[in-house]
Amino acid sequence: MSEEEKSYVFKIVVVGDGAVGKTSLIKQYTEGSFVKDYIKTIGAQFSKYIEEIEDARVKLFFWDIAGQSEFSFMRPTFYKGARAVILVFSLIDEQSFNNIKTWHEDIKKFCGNIPIVIFGNKVDLVNENELGDSKINALKDEIGFIKYYKTSAMTGKNVYDAFRCIIKELYDSVKE
Repeated sequence: MSEEEKSYVFKIVVVGDGAVGKTSLIKQYTEGSFVKDYIKTIGAQFSKYIEEIEDARVKLFFWDIAGQSEFSFMRPTFYKGARAVILVFSLIDEQSFNNIKTWHEDIKKFCGNIPIVIFGNKVDLVNENELGDSKINALKDEIGFIKYYKTSAMTGKNVYDAFRCIIKELYDSVKE
C-alpha cells in the first residue's frame, strides 16, 4: 500500500429471514460462486473481503446473521459495531417481505440509524415483469433505506451493484 493510499474497515451485517439467500449472496459477491444446497447458518458467519475504491483499500467484514428466531437472543452481540445493513428478503416468500419491518426495528434498536440497502433475492425464480414495486416503494417511504435491488445469488444478477452501493455509501461517508 502506498503512502497516499488510505485504508478503511467496515462491518456490514446481513440480515433477513432464514433461507432467503444471505450466505449465497455473500459468496456470490466475495467468491463469484453459488452452492445450491441450503445449509442453515448457526448464529452468524463471518466473511472478510478487500475492495479497492478510488485511492482507498476498504476491508469489509460481512456478518451473516442467522435468520431463524431461535438465534434472536444472540443478535444484539452480532450487531455491535455494524456500520451498515444489507436486509434480504426472498421474492418467492411473502412472509420474508412482511418481516422487513421487524428486522428494521431490531436494527434501529441495536445499531441506531445506519445505512440500509434492501435486496429482494431469488429474482431468477420469478417473472420479473410481474413484480410490482409499489409495496417496496411504500416501505422505503415508511422506514427509509438507501436503495432496493432485485438480486439473484444463483445467477449473480445485480449482486455486484447492490453490494457496491452500500460499500460506496460507507466510503463516501468517511473519505476526506
